[in-house]
Amino acid sequence: MTNIDQRHRPGPSGLYDPELEHDSCGVGFVAHIKGERSHQIVKDADHLLCRMDHRGARGAEKNTGDGAGILTALPHEFLTRVAQEDLGATLPEPGRFGVGVVFLPRDPAEREHCKAVVAEICAAQGQTLVGWRPVPTDAESTDLGPTALAAAPHIEQLFIAAADGIQGDDFERQLYLIRKQASHRLRSDDSLAEAKTFYVCSLSTKVIIYKGMLTPAQLRTFYTDLQQADYTTHLAMVHSRFSTNTFPSWDRAQPLRFMSHNGEINTLRGNTNWMRAREGVASSELFGDDIRKLFPVIEPDTSDSGAFDNVLEFMLMTGRSLQAAVMMMVPEAWQKNELMSAEKRAFYEYHSCKMEPWDGPASIAFTDGHYIGAVLDRNGLRPSRYYLTDDDRVIMASEVGVIPVDPASVVAKGRLEPGRMFLIDFERGELVADDDLKKEFACRRPYADWLDTQRITLKDLGPGEEPARPAPEDLRARMRAFGYTTETMQFMLLPLIQQLRDPVGSMGNDSVLACLSDHPRMIYDYFKQLFAQVTNPPIDSIREEIIMSLECYIGPEGDLLSTSEQDCHRLRLRHPILTNPEMAAIKAMDHRGWKSRTIDISYPRSAGRGGLQAALDDICEQ
Repeated sequence: MTNIDQRHRPGPSGLYDPELEHDSCGVGFVAHIKGERSHQIVKDADHLLCRMDHRGARGAEKNTGDGAGILTALPHEFLTRVAQEDLGATLPEPGRFGVGVVFLPRDPAEREHCKAVVAEICAAQGQTLVGWRPVPTDAESTDLGPTALAAAPHIEQLFIAAADGIQGDDFERQLYLIRKQASHRLRSDDSLAEAKTFYVCSLSTKVIIYKGMLTPAQLRTFYTDLQQADYTTHLAMVHSRFSTNTFPSWDRAQPLRFMSHNGEINTLRGNTNWMRAREGVASSELFGDDIRKLFPVIEPDTSDSGAFDNVLEFMLMTGRSLQAAVMMMVPEAWQKNELMSAEKRAFYEYHSCKMEPWDGPASIAFTDGHYIGAVLDRNGLRPSRYYLTDDDRVIMASEVGVIPVDPASVVAKGRLEPGRMFLIDFERGELVADDDLKKEFACRRPYADWLDTQRITLKDLGPGEEPARPAPEDLRARMRAFGYTTETMQFMLLPLIQQLRDPVGSMGNDSVLACLSDHPRMIYDYFKQLFAQVTNPPIDSIREEIIMSLECYIGPEGDLLSTSEQDCHRLRLRHPILTNPEMAAIKAMDHRGWKSRTIDISYPRSAGRGGLQAALDDICEQ
């Protein structure tokens, strides 16, 4: 067995690539619907977590886990006490101070450097750094494994007080700015040997996170804060991590800052690239010029769950509600659902013009302290069960039986259905039904009218001049030049044309990769689709027809952070395969302010390899 220093994780090697980090885990939460705080919530959540031990993973050492953690509301009484005892500081009233759990380098000099940078950024944002409190831990009683212990960071709590005249969500945004700037600056600092050790688990006026490279049973023993009777909360979200094709680490443990995730984001590469592209046009009245300090939104060296959390947090901090952001990122299968209301269908179609779905098998629990809820992917490929009891408790987890419940006390129970959302509103003290929740958001704006006015379809475009068909005597030579073979005709094209049958094969494809072939190949042979939908149970043909869709919008995209009628002024394609007349119509388009331009991507063969770079530069100029 090769030991890997978890503080210096490896780069791409062989079949491993840190960009392909995925998690498959157990997730759940316990909460009091009326928002009443108690220490029992912490105990119940710990019990729930330990019941999902089998959903986490371990290495060769039984006492080194892939990760476990808990997210709770800020325990104000507890924090007020420890701030006075450990720091000699009196905290402001709730809402005017933030607390974070921070992983720091174990090297004293590097640790002090990190603290100095945080203090500098905090002062630049006009906020007051109250102090740092070492978080009490008990590795000995926990029987922490050698690998987890060797990778463990130094852990402290950061207390920040709000400047005069700022509180609530405004102060929350200042904490967000402080954390993002510190993370960008320190985690990318090549002069720090332990740069990647610096990690802010949470920094908020509402919630706090304790997590690590632990097994479920180790969490509450390791973090002795969680054992204190005055540590009270009205909610607790827990997570047991099973890291898929990745290395476990302290920072990748969950819960993350606003969510916990069981599953995989199969569309991660595209989601990440699109978010990076959107940063160029993003603007926010809430942040003004400071919004540039938040980029990149998706932090490097994170998993698919971490990327989802980064975007969810960004949308929440820039003005969207938690529920609306989740509905945008994990939409229902709306395109072919004939039972869906017209208002809700229009809501989803409008937002599909602004953001592609984060697709894949997923059960996601989320909270911002005011709400807690869960959502299931459109296929319903991850289990989620919930109970409501007559003492106003709600229990949600990846499976049943995680907390002993008297059947007589159960008011309601069920499973989360595909694409549906389960939400508790603590201010109203009730469970909000999925239909009521989505109807409220769908009716806030005239999305259907906006789409009817702004949406462009291929039928709206006038006919273009089709290219002349090649002479029949030239057809064979042209097909040979473009890489068509006898096998292509016999096994792929003719069955498609004559029998409307897709070619189906087995045992893989042993033909040489296009980039290594000595023979001409069709251009699409040089591209491979980086997508795989993990389905259990398998997707049948009936569900596939309802759930799957190739519909997409193309053309200039509006600002993700705005909501205006012009944002859906885009061209809708039912699928990405275009006929010759459709392509000709797009090339000749001059419709409602839309025009197209043909870009020359060819370059002289005589230019050799150097001609490719020049051609790419020319394409960018065009």
